[in-house]
This record gives sequence, structure tokens and C-alpha cells, in this order.
Amino acid sequence: MKRKSLRVLVLMHDSLVPPDDVSGLNEAEMLEIRTEYDVVRAIAALGHEVHKLGVSDELAPLRQAIQDGRPDVVFNLLEEFQGQAVHDHNVVGFLELMRAPYSGCNPRGLVLARDKALSKKILHYHRIRIPAFAVVPVGRRLRRPRSLDFPLIVKSLIEEASLGISRASVVHNDEKLAERVRFIHDKLGTDCIVEQYIPGRELYVGVIGNRRLTVLPPWELIMENPPDSGPFIATRKVKWDPDYQAKREVFIDRAQDLSAELLRHADNVSKRIYRLLDLTGYARIDFRLNPAGELYFLEANPNPDIARDAEFASSADAAGIPYEDLLDRLLRLGLRRGAH
Repeated sequence: MKRKSLRVLVLMHDSLVPPDDVSGLNEAEMLEIRTEYDVVRAIAALGHEVHKLGVSDELAPLRQAIQDGRPDVVFNLLEEFQGQAVHDHNVVGFLELMRAPYSGCNPRGLVLARDKALSKKILHYHRIRIPAFAVVPVGRRLRRPRSLDFPLIVKSLIEEASLGISRASVVHNDEKLAERVRFIHDKLGTDCIVEQYIPGRELYVGVIGNRRLTVLPPWELIMENPPDSGPFIATRKVKWDPDYQAKREVFIDRAQDLSAELLRHADNVSKRIYRLLDLTGYARIDFRLNPAGELYFLEANPNPDIARDAEFASSADAAGIPYEDLLDRLLRLGLRRGAH
């Protein structure tokens, strides 16, 4: 069936607006804008009318683009505003005040998922398995509760994309714990969350939908050539450094050797998490699977990376949803939500 052509405003950070001709870009430059480039091209290939808009710290250009261009829907790729990741929900709230339909997550879901402690408190209340944790606000020192046994992992409370996570993030004594807490406070300027380190496999489960949900096959982060010692975690280098990925043979692929019972559990618990955190559009739920086969919730990522070769799109393709169809589905979800 022929799709209705839409006027689509693709919203992104102003430093990530892809040029019409990328032939002059080197590999590093192309990697930086890969998601934005893939999305713009795929939406255009669907026959939609595409307009790109980059914003950084002013909403006036967005207001003007909506008033003048009257887009049918905004495809939201913005992950921060005024240099702050926690402000992304304000931009989405502005879209709602402008009555502009948009793809991806609503403001409430962004707030609940962004705060790693708040999301865990909600899910723990609903008896979903989480690591034990404590929060250390900026300017305070941690008095480690007795419930937190080593090893522990120290992360920013709000940052994404493994920002601030390295092999040194996993600590085995109070001295190293205090040192890593100071690092997060000083270098990132955010509160930090100290969690029980869960050994095992790292799994990602994609979910699509507003009310009726589609759960994608679990994907797994794999390292074929790990360092001689230390834990396997999704550090900044593991996630984003191509040279390190090549050296350590890091890749993300469909999770293998999962029992039918575990797959059913991952499907059911991912839907529950998605609904309890009021997520909409699409999200990736991150888990650790320990050696005993227990699935621990780590965090929820609304509006995850949706580049053509990223794990979310790869998992959708494995589920029979090609890339262009995936983006069209996200646009239609945004339109349907905006119509209510």
C-alpha cells in the first residue's frame, strides 16, 4: 500500500546537521553525523519531504520552522539542549505546547528514564530485579551502606552513551570508590550512582510502540579479545572508539544460546519496564544476565541511537522490519499520538 507523503522536520543538534553532499568527509567526520545522515536519507527515500533543523541553545528557530513549514511530524534526534542532556525533555515539552506531533519519547518518560536512581526505585517497587545502589550528590562523600558489597560500579546519575565509564569505574575497596566518586563529581559535574556490579552478559532489548508494543530480539555486546584482567563492561572506548573495538574485537550481535523461558521473560519484563517508565515511541532496555541466569535491569534508553547499523535498527531488521519501514513506523507512531 502506498504511503501518504509527509512533511517531516528532522530535529538535531546544530553541530550534527549532515551536508547534502558527504563525499568530502573523512571517516571520523562521517561517524560523527552517521545517525543524522542515515535518518534523513531513509526518510527521503520513503518519499517524504524532509527539512533538517539544527538547534543548540535557542528555541526560536524551532518555533519558526514549525510555524512557517507546518510539518506533519517532527523526527526528534536531539539529545541535549544548552549543553545539558537533562534538558531534552524541555524541548519535547515545547513541541507538545506547539501541538507539533513528534517521534520518540514523551517528556515524562524522558525524565523518568534519565534518572538512573529514580527509574530503579520505580521498578524495584514493582518487583523487577535491579542491582543494589546508592546515590552520591555533588559535593558529598559516600558513606557506603552495608548492603553495598564490592565490587561496585560508579557512574553518572544522568549521563548516557557510557560517558565517564572506564575500566576504573569498577572498584574493589573504599579508597578506589571515593576516588571514582570524586572523578564523576569533578569531571562530569553530576551526581553519581554507585551500584552493585553484576558479572555476566550485557543484553539490549528494543521496544517499539505507544500502547501496543513490539519487542525486538535481544542483542548482545561481545568482546572476543578482552584484556587479561578486569571486568567486561560497556566503557566509553568499547562503545565509541573504532580502534579499540578493532583491537579487542568488540561487536554487537543477536544474543545466542538464550532459553525459550529466558526469551519470554525478557519480552515480558521489557514491556513492563517500558510501561512503568511511561516510555513511548521506541526505547532500548539494558540488562545484565548473571551466570545464574538472572536478568538485572541496568537502565532504559528512550530515543536510542537509530543509525542504520546500530543495534536497535539491526535488531528490528532481524525481526522483519527493514530500516526504512522502521523509521516510517516511528513517524506514524508520533502522528497517532499527536492526534489524541
